[in-house]
Amino acid sequence: MELYLKSLREFKSGERGYSTIFIIIQSCLGSIAAMYILINGTSIVQMLQLFMVTIICMIFNASILAQLRSRLVFNLFFISLIVSTLVLVINSI
Repeated sequence: MELYLKSLREFKSGERGYSTIFIIIQSCLGSIAAMYILINGTSIVQMLQLFMVTIICMIFNASILAQLRSRLVFNLFFISLIVSTLVLVINSI
C-alpha cells in the first residue's frame, strides 16, 4: 500500500508528463492485445474481448482529457493495463 501511495504522490506532482507517458503505454499495450484477439478469429468471444479492451482504453483516455481527479486517472491506468495484459496472455496461449 505504501508503494501505491508513493507512486500516486509522484503521479500527482508531475501529472501532465506522466499522463502523456501513460497514454502511450496504455495505447500500445491495448493495440497489441487487440491484434492478438483478432489473430485468433472473429467469433463472439473475441469480439467481446475486443470490446472490453477498447472500452477500458477509451475510458482511461477520456478520464485524462476530462481532467478527472488524479487518483481516478491513476487507478484507471492500472485497470486498463491489467485488462489488456490478461487478454493478451489469454490470446497468446
